[in-house]
Parts: sequence; structure tokens; C-alpha cells
Amino acid sequence: MGDKIRTTQSPGSNSLWDPIETMDPEQRSALIWQRIQQQVMYVWDHSPFYRRKWTDAGFVLGDLKTWNDFERLPVTTKEDLRRDQEEYPPFGSNLCVSPSEIYHIHGTSGTTGRPTVFAWTKEDWDFMADSHARVMWSFGLRPTDRVFIGSVFSLYIGAWGALAGVERLGAQAFPFGAGQQGQTDRAIDWMRSLKPTAFYGTPSYAVYLAERARRRAIDPREFGIRILFFSGEPGAGIPTTKKLIEEQFGGICIDSGSMAEATPWMSNSECEHRTGMHLWEDLVYTEVVDGISHRKVPFGHEGTPLYTHVFRRAQPIVRMFSGDLTRWTNELCPCGRTYPRLPRGIYGRLDDMVTVRGANVYPSQVETVLGEFPELSHEFRMVVDREGALDQLTILVESQPSRPEGMDRKLAERLKAALGIRAEVQILYPGTLERTEFKARRVIDKRGGN
Repeated sequence: MGDKIRTTQSPGSNSLWDPIETMDPEQRSALIWQRIQQQVMYVWDHSPFYRRKWTDAGFVLGDLKTWNDFERLPVTTKEDLRRDQEEYPPFGSNLCVSPSEIYHIHGTSGTTGRPTVFAWTKEDWDFMADSHARVMWSFGLRPTDRVFIGSVFSLYIGAWGALAGVERLGAQAFPFGAGQQGQTDRAIDWMRSLKPTAFYGTPSYAVYLAERARRRAIDPREFGIRILFFSGEPGAGIPTTKKLIEEQFGGICIDSGSMAEATPWMSNSECEHRTGMHLWEDLVYTEVVDGISHRKVPFGHEGTPLYTHVFRRAQPIVRMFSGDLTRWTNELCPCGRTYPRLPRGIYGRLDDMVTVRGANVYPSQVETVLGEFPELSHEFRMVVDREGALDQLTILVESQPSRPEGMDRKLAERLKAALGIRAEVQILYPGTLERTEFKARRVIDKRGGN
């Protein structure tokens, strides 16, 4: 498929891995456009899935002459890929290589339907490792670091992507994992002993790990962690949660992550200045678009990211609809990188949003408010139910060991101001709500399909 952007060179300075990071955006866009054209040609030649999809939309390869032409290509959804794999099992008709070239197989758990299968060639895997190492360098990770990977090693690509980047960077990989009974206590013991300087996982698990350590009279700052980087769920980009994590561990909190289908998923990531996630467009090209029209929104506006692989051989994606909620800007970061940024990161999902009495409510809004109350835990649930014709929103949240008088009233007033609707508040005893070592489930909607 011709030349591709690779990141195998060593970093040229203390802050930059590749000069392309600070290139004039228009010059870099011209370079990316060449790669996009090559990738679309590769996809047209090797993917029956996309050839059918684009032909049905009236697109032929000769139509791709400008960015405007590219933005008229139809979007791809998770459901599109799931249906295609049901019809053409196991990998679907978007597998662009022979099965003998597959190096790694990952996928979704399938808890809400048929699992989605992801395939990588060795070249794809190396590109992910190179890309992640380059991004890790931007937030301060160095070969002298020891990285504790506290995430599930299974079909989930997150932990494997972090491990590949750490190995490529030359840092010490500590792939501890997560998810087994009693593993959190063992993780605490190992971290006290081996003193990792960096941690990867989900933000909700980091909060739980710190909580568990304090119950054992252990200060999480004893671990000596200077960088904590996360993916898998909103949280690390929410200011109150970021502040909580940094105060508990004494290290900087880095938000990163796109979606498994778009891997290398660290193409959305903060640098060490933590001013929001950079969109590393020369690794995975990203548009922020209106969720209905799928047309790009201006900088400063809210939308959902679409992802296109600049390089992927096995299962490339073109204009993949994420369903995430974000706002982007082209304001320059203090690091000097000229990529667009997501100043608040990914702060919600369209399918996590619940509409209650006409108001759109996101878990991230509730999490932000809870962060203003140090007397409360960050563990919470949003329960939506219906009494007659009226929707009811109840926020379940745990208190710290002491339960101040009137806290439920104060929280209810603050939530009403933030959400625009009244919510019932139930303050529970510490440890009441179930914890997770993976992605936290925040919304419980009991209204059925209504």
C-alpha cells in the first residue's frame, strides 16, 4: 500500500519524539492526506465490506480528490461491523489480509450481544507499539520508568496496547493485571515492594485501589508513582477526579484513549501539561462531527469523534463513529504540539446519556459535582425510574466514614443547579456499592424501553 507514517526513530529532544508533532497544521494535513488516499485505495482493493458500503453510497475511488470528498463518505458503526461478522464469520468481510497473516486476535466480551472480533497483523502490532511509545514519551514516560499495568489482560486491547508501548519505549514492564478476586490487595503489596514509577488502568480502579490501600492504613503516595495514565472510561479528564487521583497518589494524571476499533487507541492523549487530549492525527485521523449529520463541527463546538486509520492492514476502519461526547479546539498547548485538542477529554457517551423530564444528564456531570464534596466517595450510581408518567432520578453515593448532617440536602441543591432538574439523593454507608477493577457502571435505567 505504499509508504506509511512510522514512528520507529528515537526521540530527537527531551520533549519531542518526532518533528511532525510541531509541524505547521496545514503542512501536516497535506502529509496526512497522502496517507489517507493510500489507505482508502488499500481498503477499496482489499475490503469487500467497505467496497459494498461505498458503492451503495454512490462513491467510486476516483471521487476522492479533496477533504470534502472524504467527509462525504458514510460513517461506520459498531453495529455495522457486528452484523458483517455475523454474516461473514468470524472476522467479517473487512479482513484485508489472509488469515495466515494474523498475529493477534482480540475483541469485545459479548456481554450485550455477539462479540466483535479484532485482528492485527505483526505490522499492525508494531505500528501500535511505536505509536504508543511516542505518545507515552509526550507525557514524560522514559526508559528508566517501571510501569505497573493494573488492567485486565484478556480480549480487551487496552492493557495489551499499554504493554506494547511500554516495551517499545524500553521501560520496565510490570504487567500485573486485574480482575481476579483478591488481586487488588496483592497489587498493593507488590507496589509497596517494587515501587513502580508509573501506573496504567481505568480511573475508577485507581480510585478504588487508593481507597483499599487507605483501609489498610497505607498511604498510596508510598508507592512512588509519578505518572498515572488511563483509558477505558471518562474520569481522568474530569477535573475533580483528576485532582483526586493526583492528590491520592502524588503523581500526574494523564487522560488517553479512543476506542478498540481505532487502535492505536492512544492517538487521543494528554501530554505532560495536561491541557486535554491531543488528537495525534498522523497516527489515527480524527474528525469531531455532529452526531446526526456526521458533518465536521467548527473548533469550539461539541460533537462526537470519527476515527480513520492512517495505517492498518488487517481490519482498517474509515470514519468510525465513536458515540463519545467531546469538544475540540485548535488553541496551542504549552508543549508546542500543533494537533487539535479535546480540552475536557472524552466526557461522556451518547448512549450513557439519560433524558429525565426533558433534561439530558450525563454521569460525568454527576461525577464533577461529587468531586466538590470531600465528605463523599467518588463511587456512585444514577438510578432512573418512573412513577406514573413522571421520571425520577436518584443519585446513590457513599459517604466517607463520618456522615455530616444535612449533606443530602446540600448535594441535592448542588445537583439541581448543575443538572437543571431535581434529583433525589441517598447517601449510603462506605462500601455499600459494588466496586470494579474494570469499567465502572454508573447508570441504572429501570424504565425499560421507554
